[in-house]
Amino acid sequence: MAIATINPTTGQVEKTFEAHDEAEVDRRIAEAQAAFETLKDTTFAQRAEWMNKAAQLLEDDADELGRLITIEMGRPIAAARAEVLKCAKGLRFYAENAEEFLAPEQLSDPSRVNASAAGTRYAPIGIVLAVMPWNYPLWQVLRFAGPALMAGNVGLLKHASNVPQAALYLDTLFDRAGFPAGAFRTLLIPASRVESVLRDPRIKATTLTGSEPAGRSLASIAGSEVKHVVLELGGSDPFVVMPSADLEKATTVGVTARNQNNGQSCIAAKRFIVHADVYDEFVRLFTEKVAALTVGDPLDESTDVGPVATESGRDELESQVADAVAKGATVRTGGTVPDRDGWFFEPTVLDGITPEMRLYLEEAFGPVASVYRVESREEAAAVANGTTFGLSSSVWTTDEDEQEWFINRLDAGAVFVNGMTASFPELPFGGVKDSGVGRELAAAGIREFCNLKTVWKG
Repeated sequence: MAIATINPTTGQVEKTFEAHDEAEVDRRIAEAQAAFETLKDTTFAQRAEWMNKAAQLLEDDADELGRLITIEMGRPIAAARAEVLKCAKGLRFYAENAEEFLAPEQLSDPSRVNASAAGTRYAPIGIVLAVMPWNYPLWQVLRFAGPALMAGNVGLLKHASNVPQAALYLDTLFDRAGFPAGAFRTLLIPASRVESVLRDPRIKATTLTGSEPAGRSLASIAGSEVKHVVLELGGSDPFVVMPSADLEKATTVGVTARNQNNGQSCIAAKRFIVHADVYDEFVRLFTEKVAALTVGDPLDESTDVGPVATESGRDELESQVADAVAKGATVRTGGTVPDRDGWFFEPTVLDGITPEMRLYLEEAFGPVASVYRVESREEAAAVANGTTFGLSSSVWTTDEDEQEWFINRLDAGAVFVNGMTASFPELPFGGVKDSGVGRELAAAGIREFCNLKTVWKG
C-alpha cells in the first residue's frame, strides 16, 4: 500500500510520501536510543511538565488537526476535533498520575524474607515499537505514547500508510513539548519492513492495535525475539437487550454505538442480541433511528456518517452484506453503496442472521448492524460469546441480579451496563480470546512496558 493521503470522501489522492530508507530508519532508532538514555534519568515532575505542554499543543491545534483527520480517514469533523481533545485529556491524566502508578512498594514485614528492606520498583525498558491503525489516528497512538514516555520509555511509531500526515504531526509533537529529541519518532515504512525493525536489538517491546492476522504475525516475531507485546485486535462486540431495558435509550445509544466513526471502531456495538419479548419494538425503533442518520461530506458539521476510510473496506462491507442477503437475511434499512463519489456505504440494519453467514463470525468494520432474536438470557450469553472475539460488551437491563449474571458470564475485556463501550484513561482497556493480550490505559497500561524489579536489602 502506498504511503499517501487519499481522501475517502472523493477517492482522490491528496498527497504522497516516500518511505524512509534503511539508513534513515537506523538513524531514527539510534536517535530514540540516545533519547532514552536521557529520559530514563529525568524526574516525573520534569516529564509531567513536558507532557502537559504536549497536551496544550494538541488543544491549540485542535481545529487544524480535526480537519486533517477528516481529510485523511473520513471521520466527521466534530468527532475528529473531539478525538484531539480526548488525546490532550489522556496526556494530562498520565502527567498527573504516572508517579503514583509507578511508585515503589515495600513489604510491611521484610523480615519474612530475611531482609532489612524489600519490595518492588518499576523501571523503564527502552524503545517500544508501536504499530498503529488509521481509525483513530491520534488517540490510538497517544494512549500508548502518554504512559510510555511518562514511564521513561521512548516510542517509535509505524502508523497506517493512509494517515501519513497524522503520523508526521506526531513525529514532532513531543520534541515541540520539550522532551529529548527522538523520544518519539515516526517511521514511514510499509508493513513489510516492520519485522526487521522489531528484530533490532535496540527495540525492547512492541504494541499493536489492528487486525487479528496482523496481531498474530507481530506476536510471532516478538515471541521469537523474547520481546514483550501488547495487542488490541478486532472485536465483534455484543449489545444485549433484555425485557426490562429502556428501549428508547437503548436504541438511541445503540445507533451511536454502531455508527460512531462511520462504524469503524473495534469497540463498536456490532451484534444486537435482543430478547424476543422486546425484539419487534427494538428493531422498529432502532431501524427508524439508523435510517434518519445524515450521510454526507464529513467536513459538514451536520453529517452523522461519512465515508468508509478505504475502498477495500467499503468493498468488504458490500460483500459481507450481499452474502448475508443471499443466505436469507433481511435488510431493514440501508445495505447499498450510494451513487456518489468516495467510499460511502449506507448505514445498515440486518436481521435474520444465521451461522452460515459470514457476518455471524466476521467483524463488520463499517456501519452495518446485525440483529439477533433470543428467547432467554442463557441464549443471549451463548450468542454473545459465540465468536472468537472478546473485546467489550454492552448489556441493557434494569434488573440488578441480571446485570451481575451477565457481568460474570460474558467473555470480554469489559462489560458496560446500560451504556455504550468507550475508552477512558482512568480504566484499563483490552480484550480476551482473539481480541488481544495485555491492557492499555489506567495503571495497568503504564506498567505493561516497565521492568517490575524486585529489590532486597540485607
